[in-house]
Amino acid sequence: MSTASENRWRDDGVRILRSDQFDSNTPQTPGMTRQAAINRALAGANKLWAGMVSVHPNAKTAPHHHGELESIIYVVSGRARMRWGERLEFIAEAGPGDFIFVPPFVPHQEINANPNEPLMCVVVRSDQEPIVVNLDIPTVETPEEVLWVDLTHPAAKN
Repeated sequence: MSTASENRWRDDGVRILRSDQFDSNTPQTPGMTRQAAINRALAGANKLWAGMVSVHPNAKTAPHHHGELESIIYVVSGRARMRWGERLEFIAEAGPGDFIFVPPFVPHQEINANPNEPLMCVVVRSDQEPIVVNLDIPTVETPEEVLWVDLTHPAAKN
């Protein structure tokens, strides 16, 4: 016989959202498709938003930022080329298994660096508010490549 507290966890515990349940009714940026997977409406989340993002082969998004939100992007498949800065003057790439952190208010652009396959990513944001501010900004022709180096964890020496 189960108790009321055990039943509470049945209804208010872990939630699994299947890919056919994702919601595309979220702010979009030209060049990509966002689908919410974890939010208040779908999962009862109060502090986080998570979803899937697809950038078509050889496509790029319009420049945008997400206001005060922090964003984490996990590259599932494909090759992500990120540009960022006031004129998108910086550039770096990430591949499958890599994480990308985008701080609040940073203008950025996601580019699918592969002309033959979609770029698939999981995105997690620090709040439920669906902030997407699309920007019309001038961009530099040749951005500066930034190599992501973690000085606190140097590469192992052979």
